[in-house]
Amino acid sequence: MESNRQNWDAEDYARNSSAQLEWATELMAKLALKGDEAILDIGCGDGKITAELARHLPRGLVVGIDASPAMVAASHTRFPPEKNPNLCFRQMDAAHLELPEEFDIAFSTSVLHWVRDHRAVLQGVRRCLRPGGRILFQMGGRGNAEEMFSVVQDVIRSPSWRDAFVGFEAPWHFYGVEDYQTWLPQCGFTPVRIELVPKDMRHDGPDQLKGWMRTTWFPYTDRIPVARREPFGDEAVEKYLRVLPVDEQGRTHMKMVRLEVEAVVT
Repeated sequence: MESNRQNWDAEDYARNSSAQLEWATELMAKLALKGDEAILDIGCGDGKITAELARHLPRGLVVGIDASPAMVAASHTRFPPEKNPNLCFRQMDAAHLELPEEFDIAFSTSVLHWVRDHRAVLQGVRRCLRPGGRILFQMGGRGNAEEMFSVVQDVIRSPSWRDAFVGFEAPWHFYGVEDYQTWLPQCGFTPVRIELVPKDMRHDGPDQLKGWMRTTWFPYTDRIPVARREPFGDEAVEKYLRVLPVDEQGRTHMKMVRLEVEAVVT
């Protein structure tokens, strides 16, 4: 993964990732765990989702991997191995998995849209899954956050910001159902379910929306001098709320699309 994808602020992410936690909790329920599985959590972030998985595995284990050294360090600190014997974390790129064939399930949420080569991910996952293994992934899918992307594109094209974004390419890759219909059989999986799921991302006001942007849109803000990053976020949020204003409770809304993928080893 490109280096700028690893510039995560783990503490800031923990404060501004409530939607990711909510969606991950919903996805975990679909695993229907027995409690003795070995799970690979791809893109463990600050570790809270991985730790929740471990709590459902009294006779199993979970390994969380993430490309970000800051995220892995934060996970180790929050969930030390001496207190969590069935839980561990490793720094590793999702597209370059180097793990033995020891897992029953590969799980991932809110991560794989940061990866361009999903075939490489699937090939690595296939190598580390036992016979009968399965995957359950959720990621940003085609059409994700279209209104915000449109607003941000207008902002970075403006005279105030365009010099900072010469040659810039957004780091996210939002794929569709047809992509995984092709890739899964090529990589040794039989599809069970592939679908695009609409989601409403809510924040308790513009300040929380700015916090989410600060946390996850750093590939944009990293190109701007530190003193100008807050004005950039303010301008993007202000223009976005002209498109989708706050509701009667003062909450902001963003139309997200998640690609969910379930498959089993062929």
